[in-house]
Amino acid sequence: MNISSTYDSLKRTIEAYIENNATEKRKIHTEGVRQTAIKLAEKYGPLDEELRQKAELTALFHDMYRGVSTDVLNYYVKHLGLDEKRYKNNANLAHGKIAAAVMEREYGITDNDMLNAVSFHTTGRPGMSLLEKIIYIADAIEPNRSYPGVDELRKSADCDIDRACLQSLTNTIAYVRSENKYLDEDTILAREYFEKRIKEKGENI
Repeated sequence: MNISSTYDSLKRTIEAYIENNATEKRKIHTEGVRQTAIKLAEKYGPLDEELRQKAELTALFHDMYRGVSTDVLNYYVKHLGLDEKRYKNNANLAHGKIAAAVMEREYGITDNDMLNAVSFHTTGRPGMSLLEKIIYIADAIEPNRSYPGVDELRKSADCDIDRACLQSLTNTIAYVRSENKYLDEDTILAREYFEKRIKEKGENI
């Protein structure tokens, strides 16, 4: 799929969806992710206009099913054939999977990189592409985020996106375990992937 040829129409369509369906808080967050994703794309993919366009569109799509009712989420989990043990009654994990499926089915987006970036923006995964890293980190550090360690994460993202991903994954794992909540396997595997990747570059973790 040539994103450049459909960029303007897709952007208008999803912007209209957000305006008509998202809460004010979600609108502010999504705009923050959009602007942060664009900046990261320009930093880590300079002169790559397609990456910038994909980052912007993916940021707009990433939370389109965040904030809908549990009944709506569970409806999509069932009818999209998602693993009910992992995703039923779990908005945090389910919303990205649902958004990715809707992007493909209803918006005609077949770019696997964009679909994966939305699908895994909460958990991460091993072998993340640059676009996936950008969306994952943009979601974590957009200007409206305020939590312990976010300023350090922003500094890492400005220097080394792999290290920022590792830092964010490590923080997520510690938090989820401290809350005694379900920890998705993709997050554990993603952290192991980035630990190995950084070590292979001859750097200390």
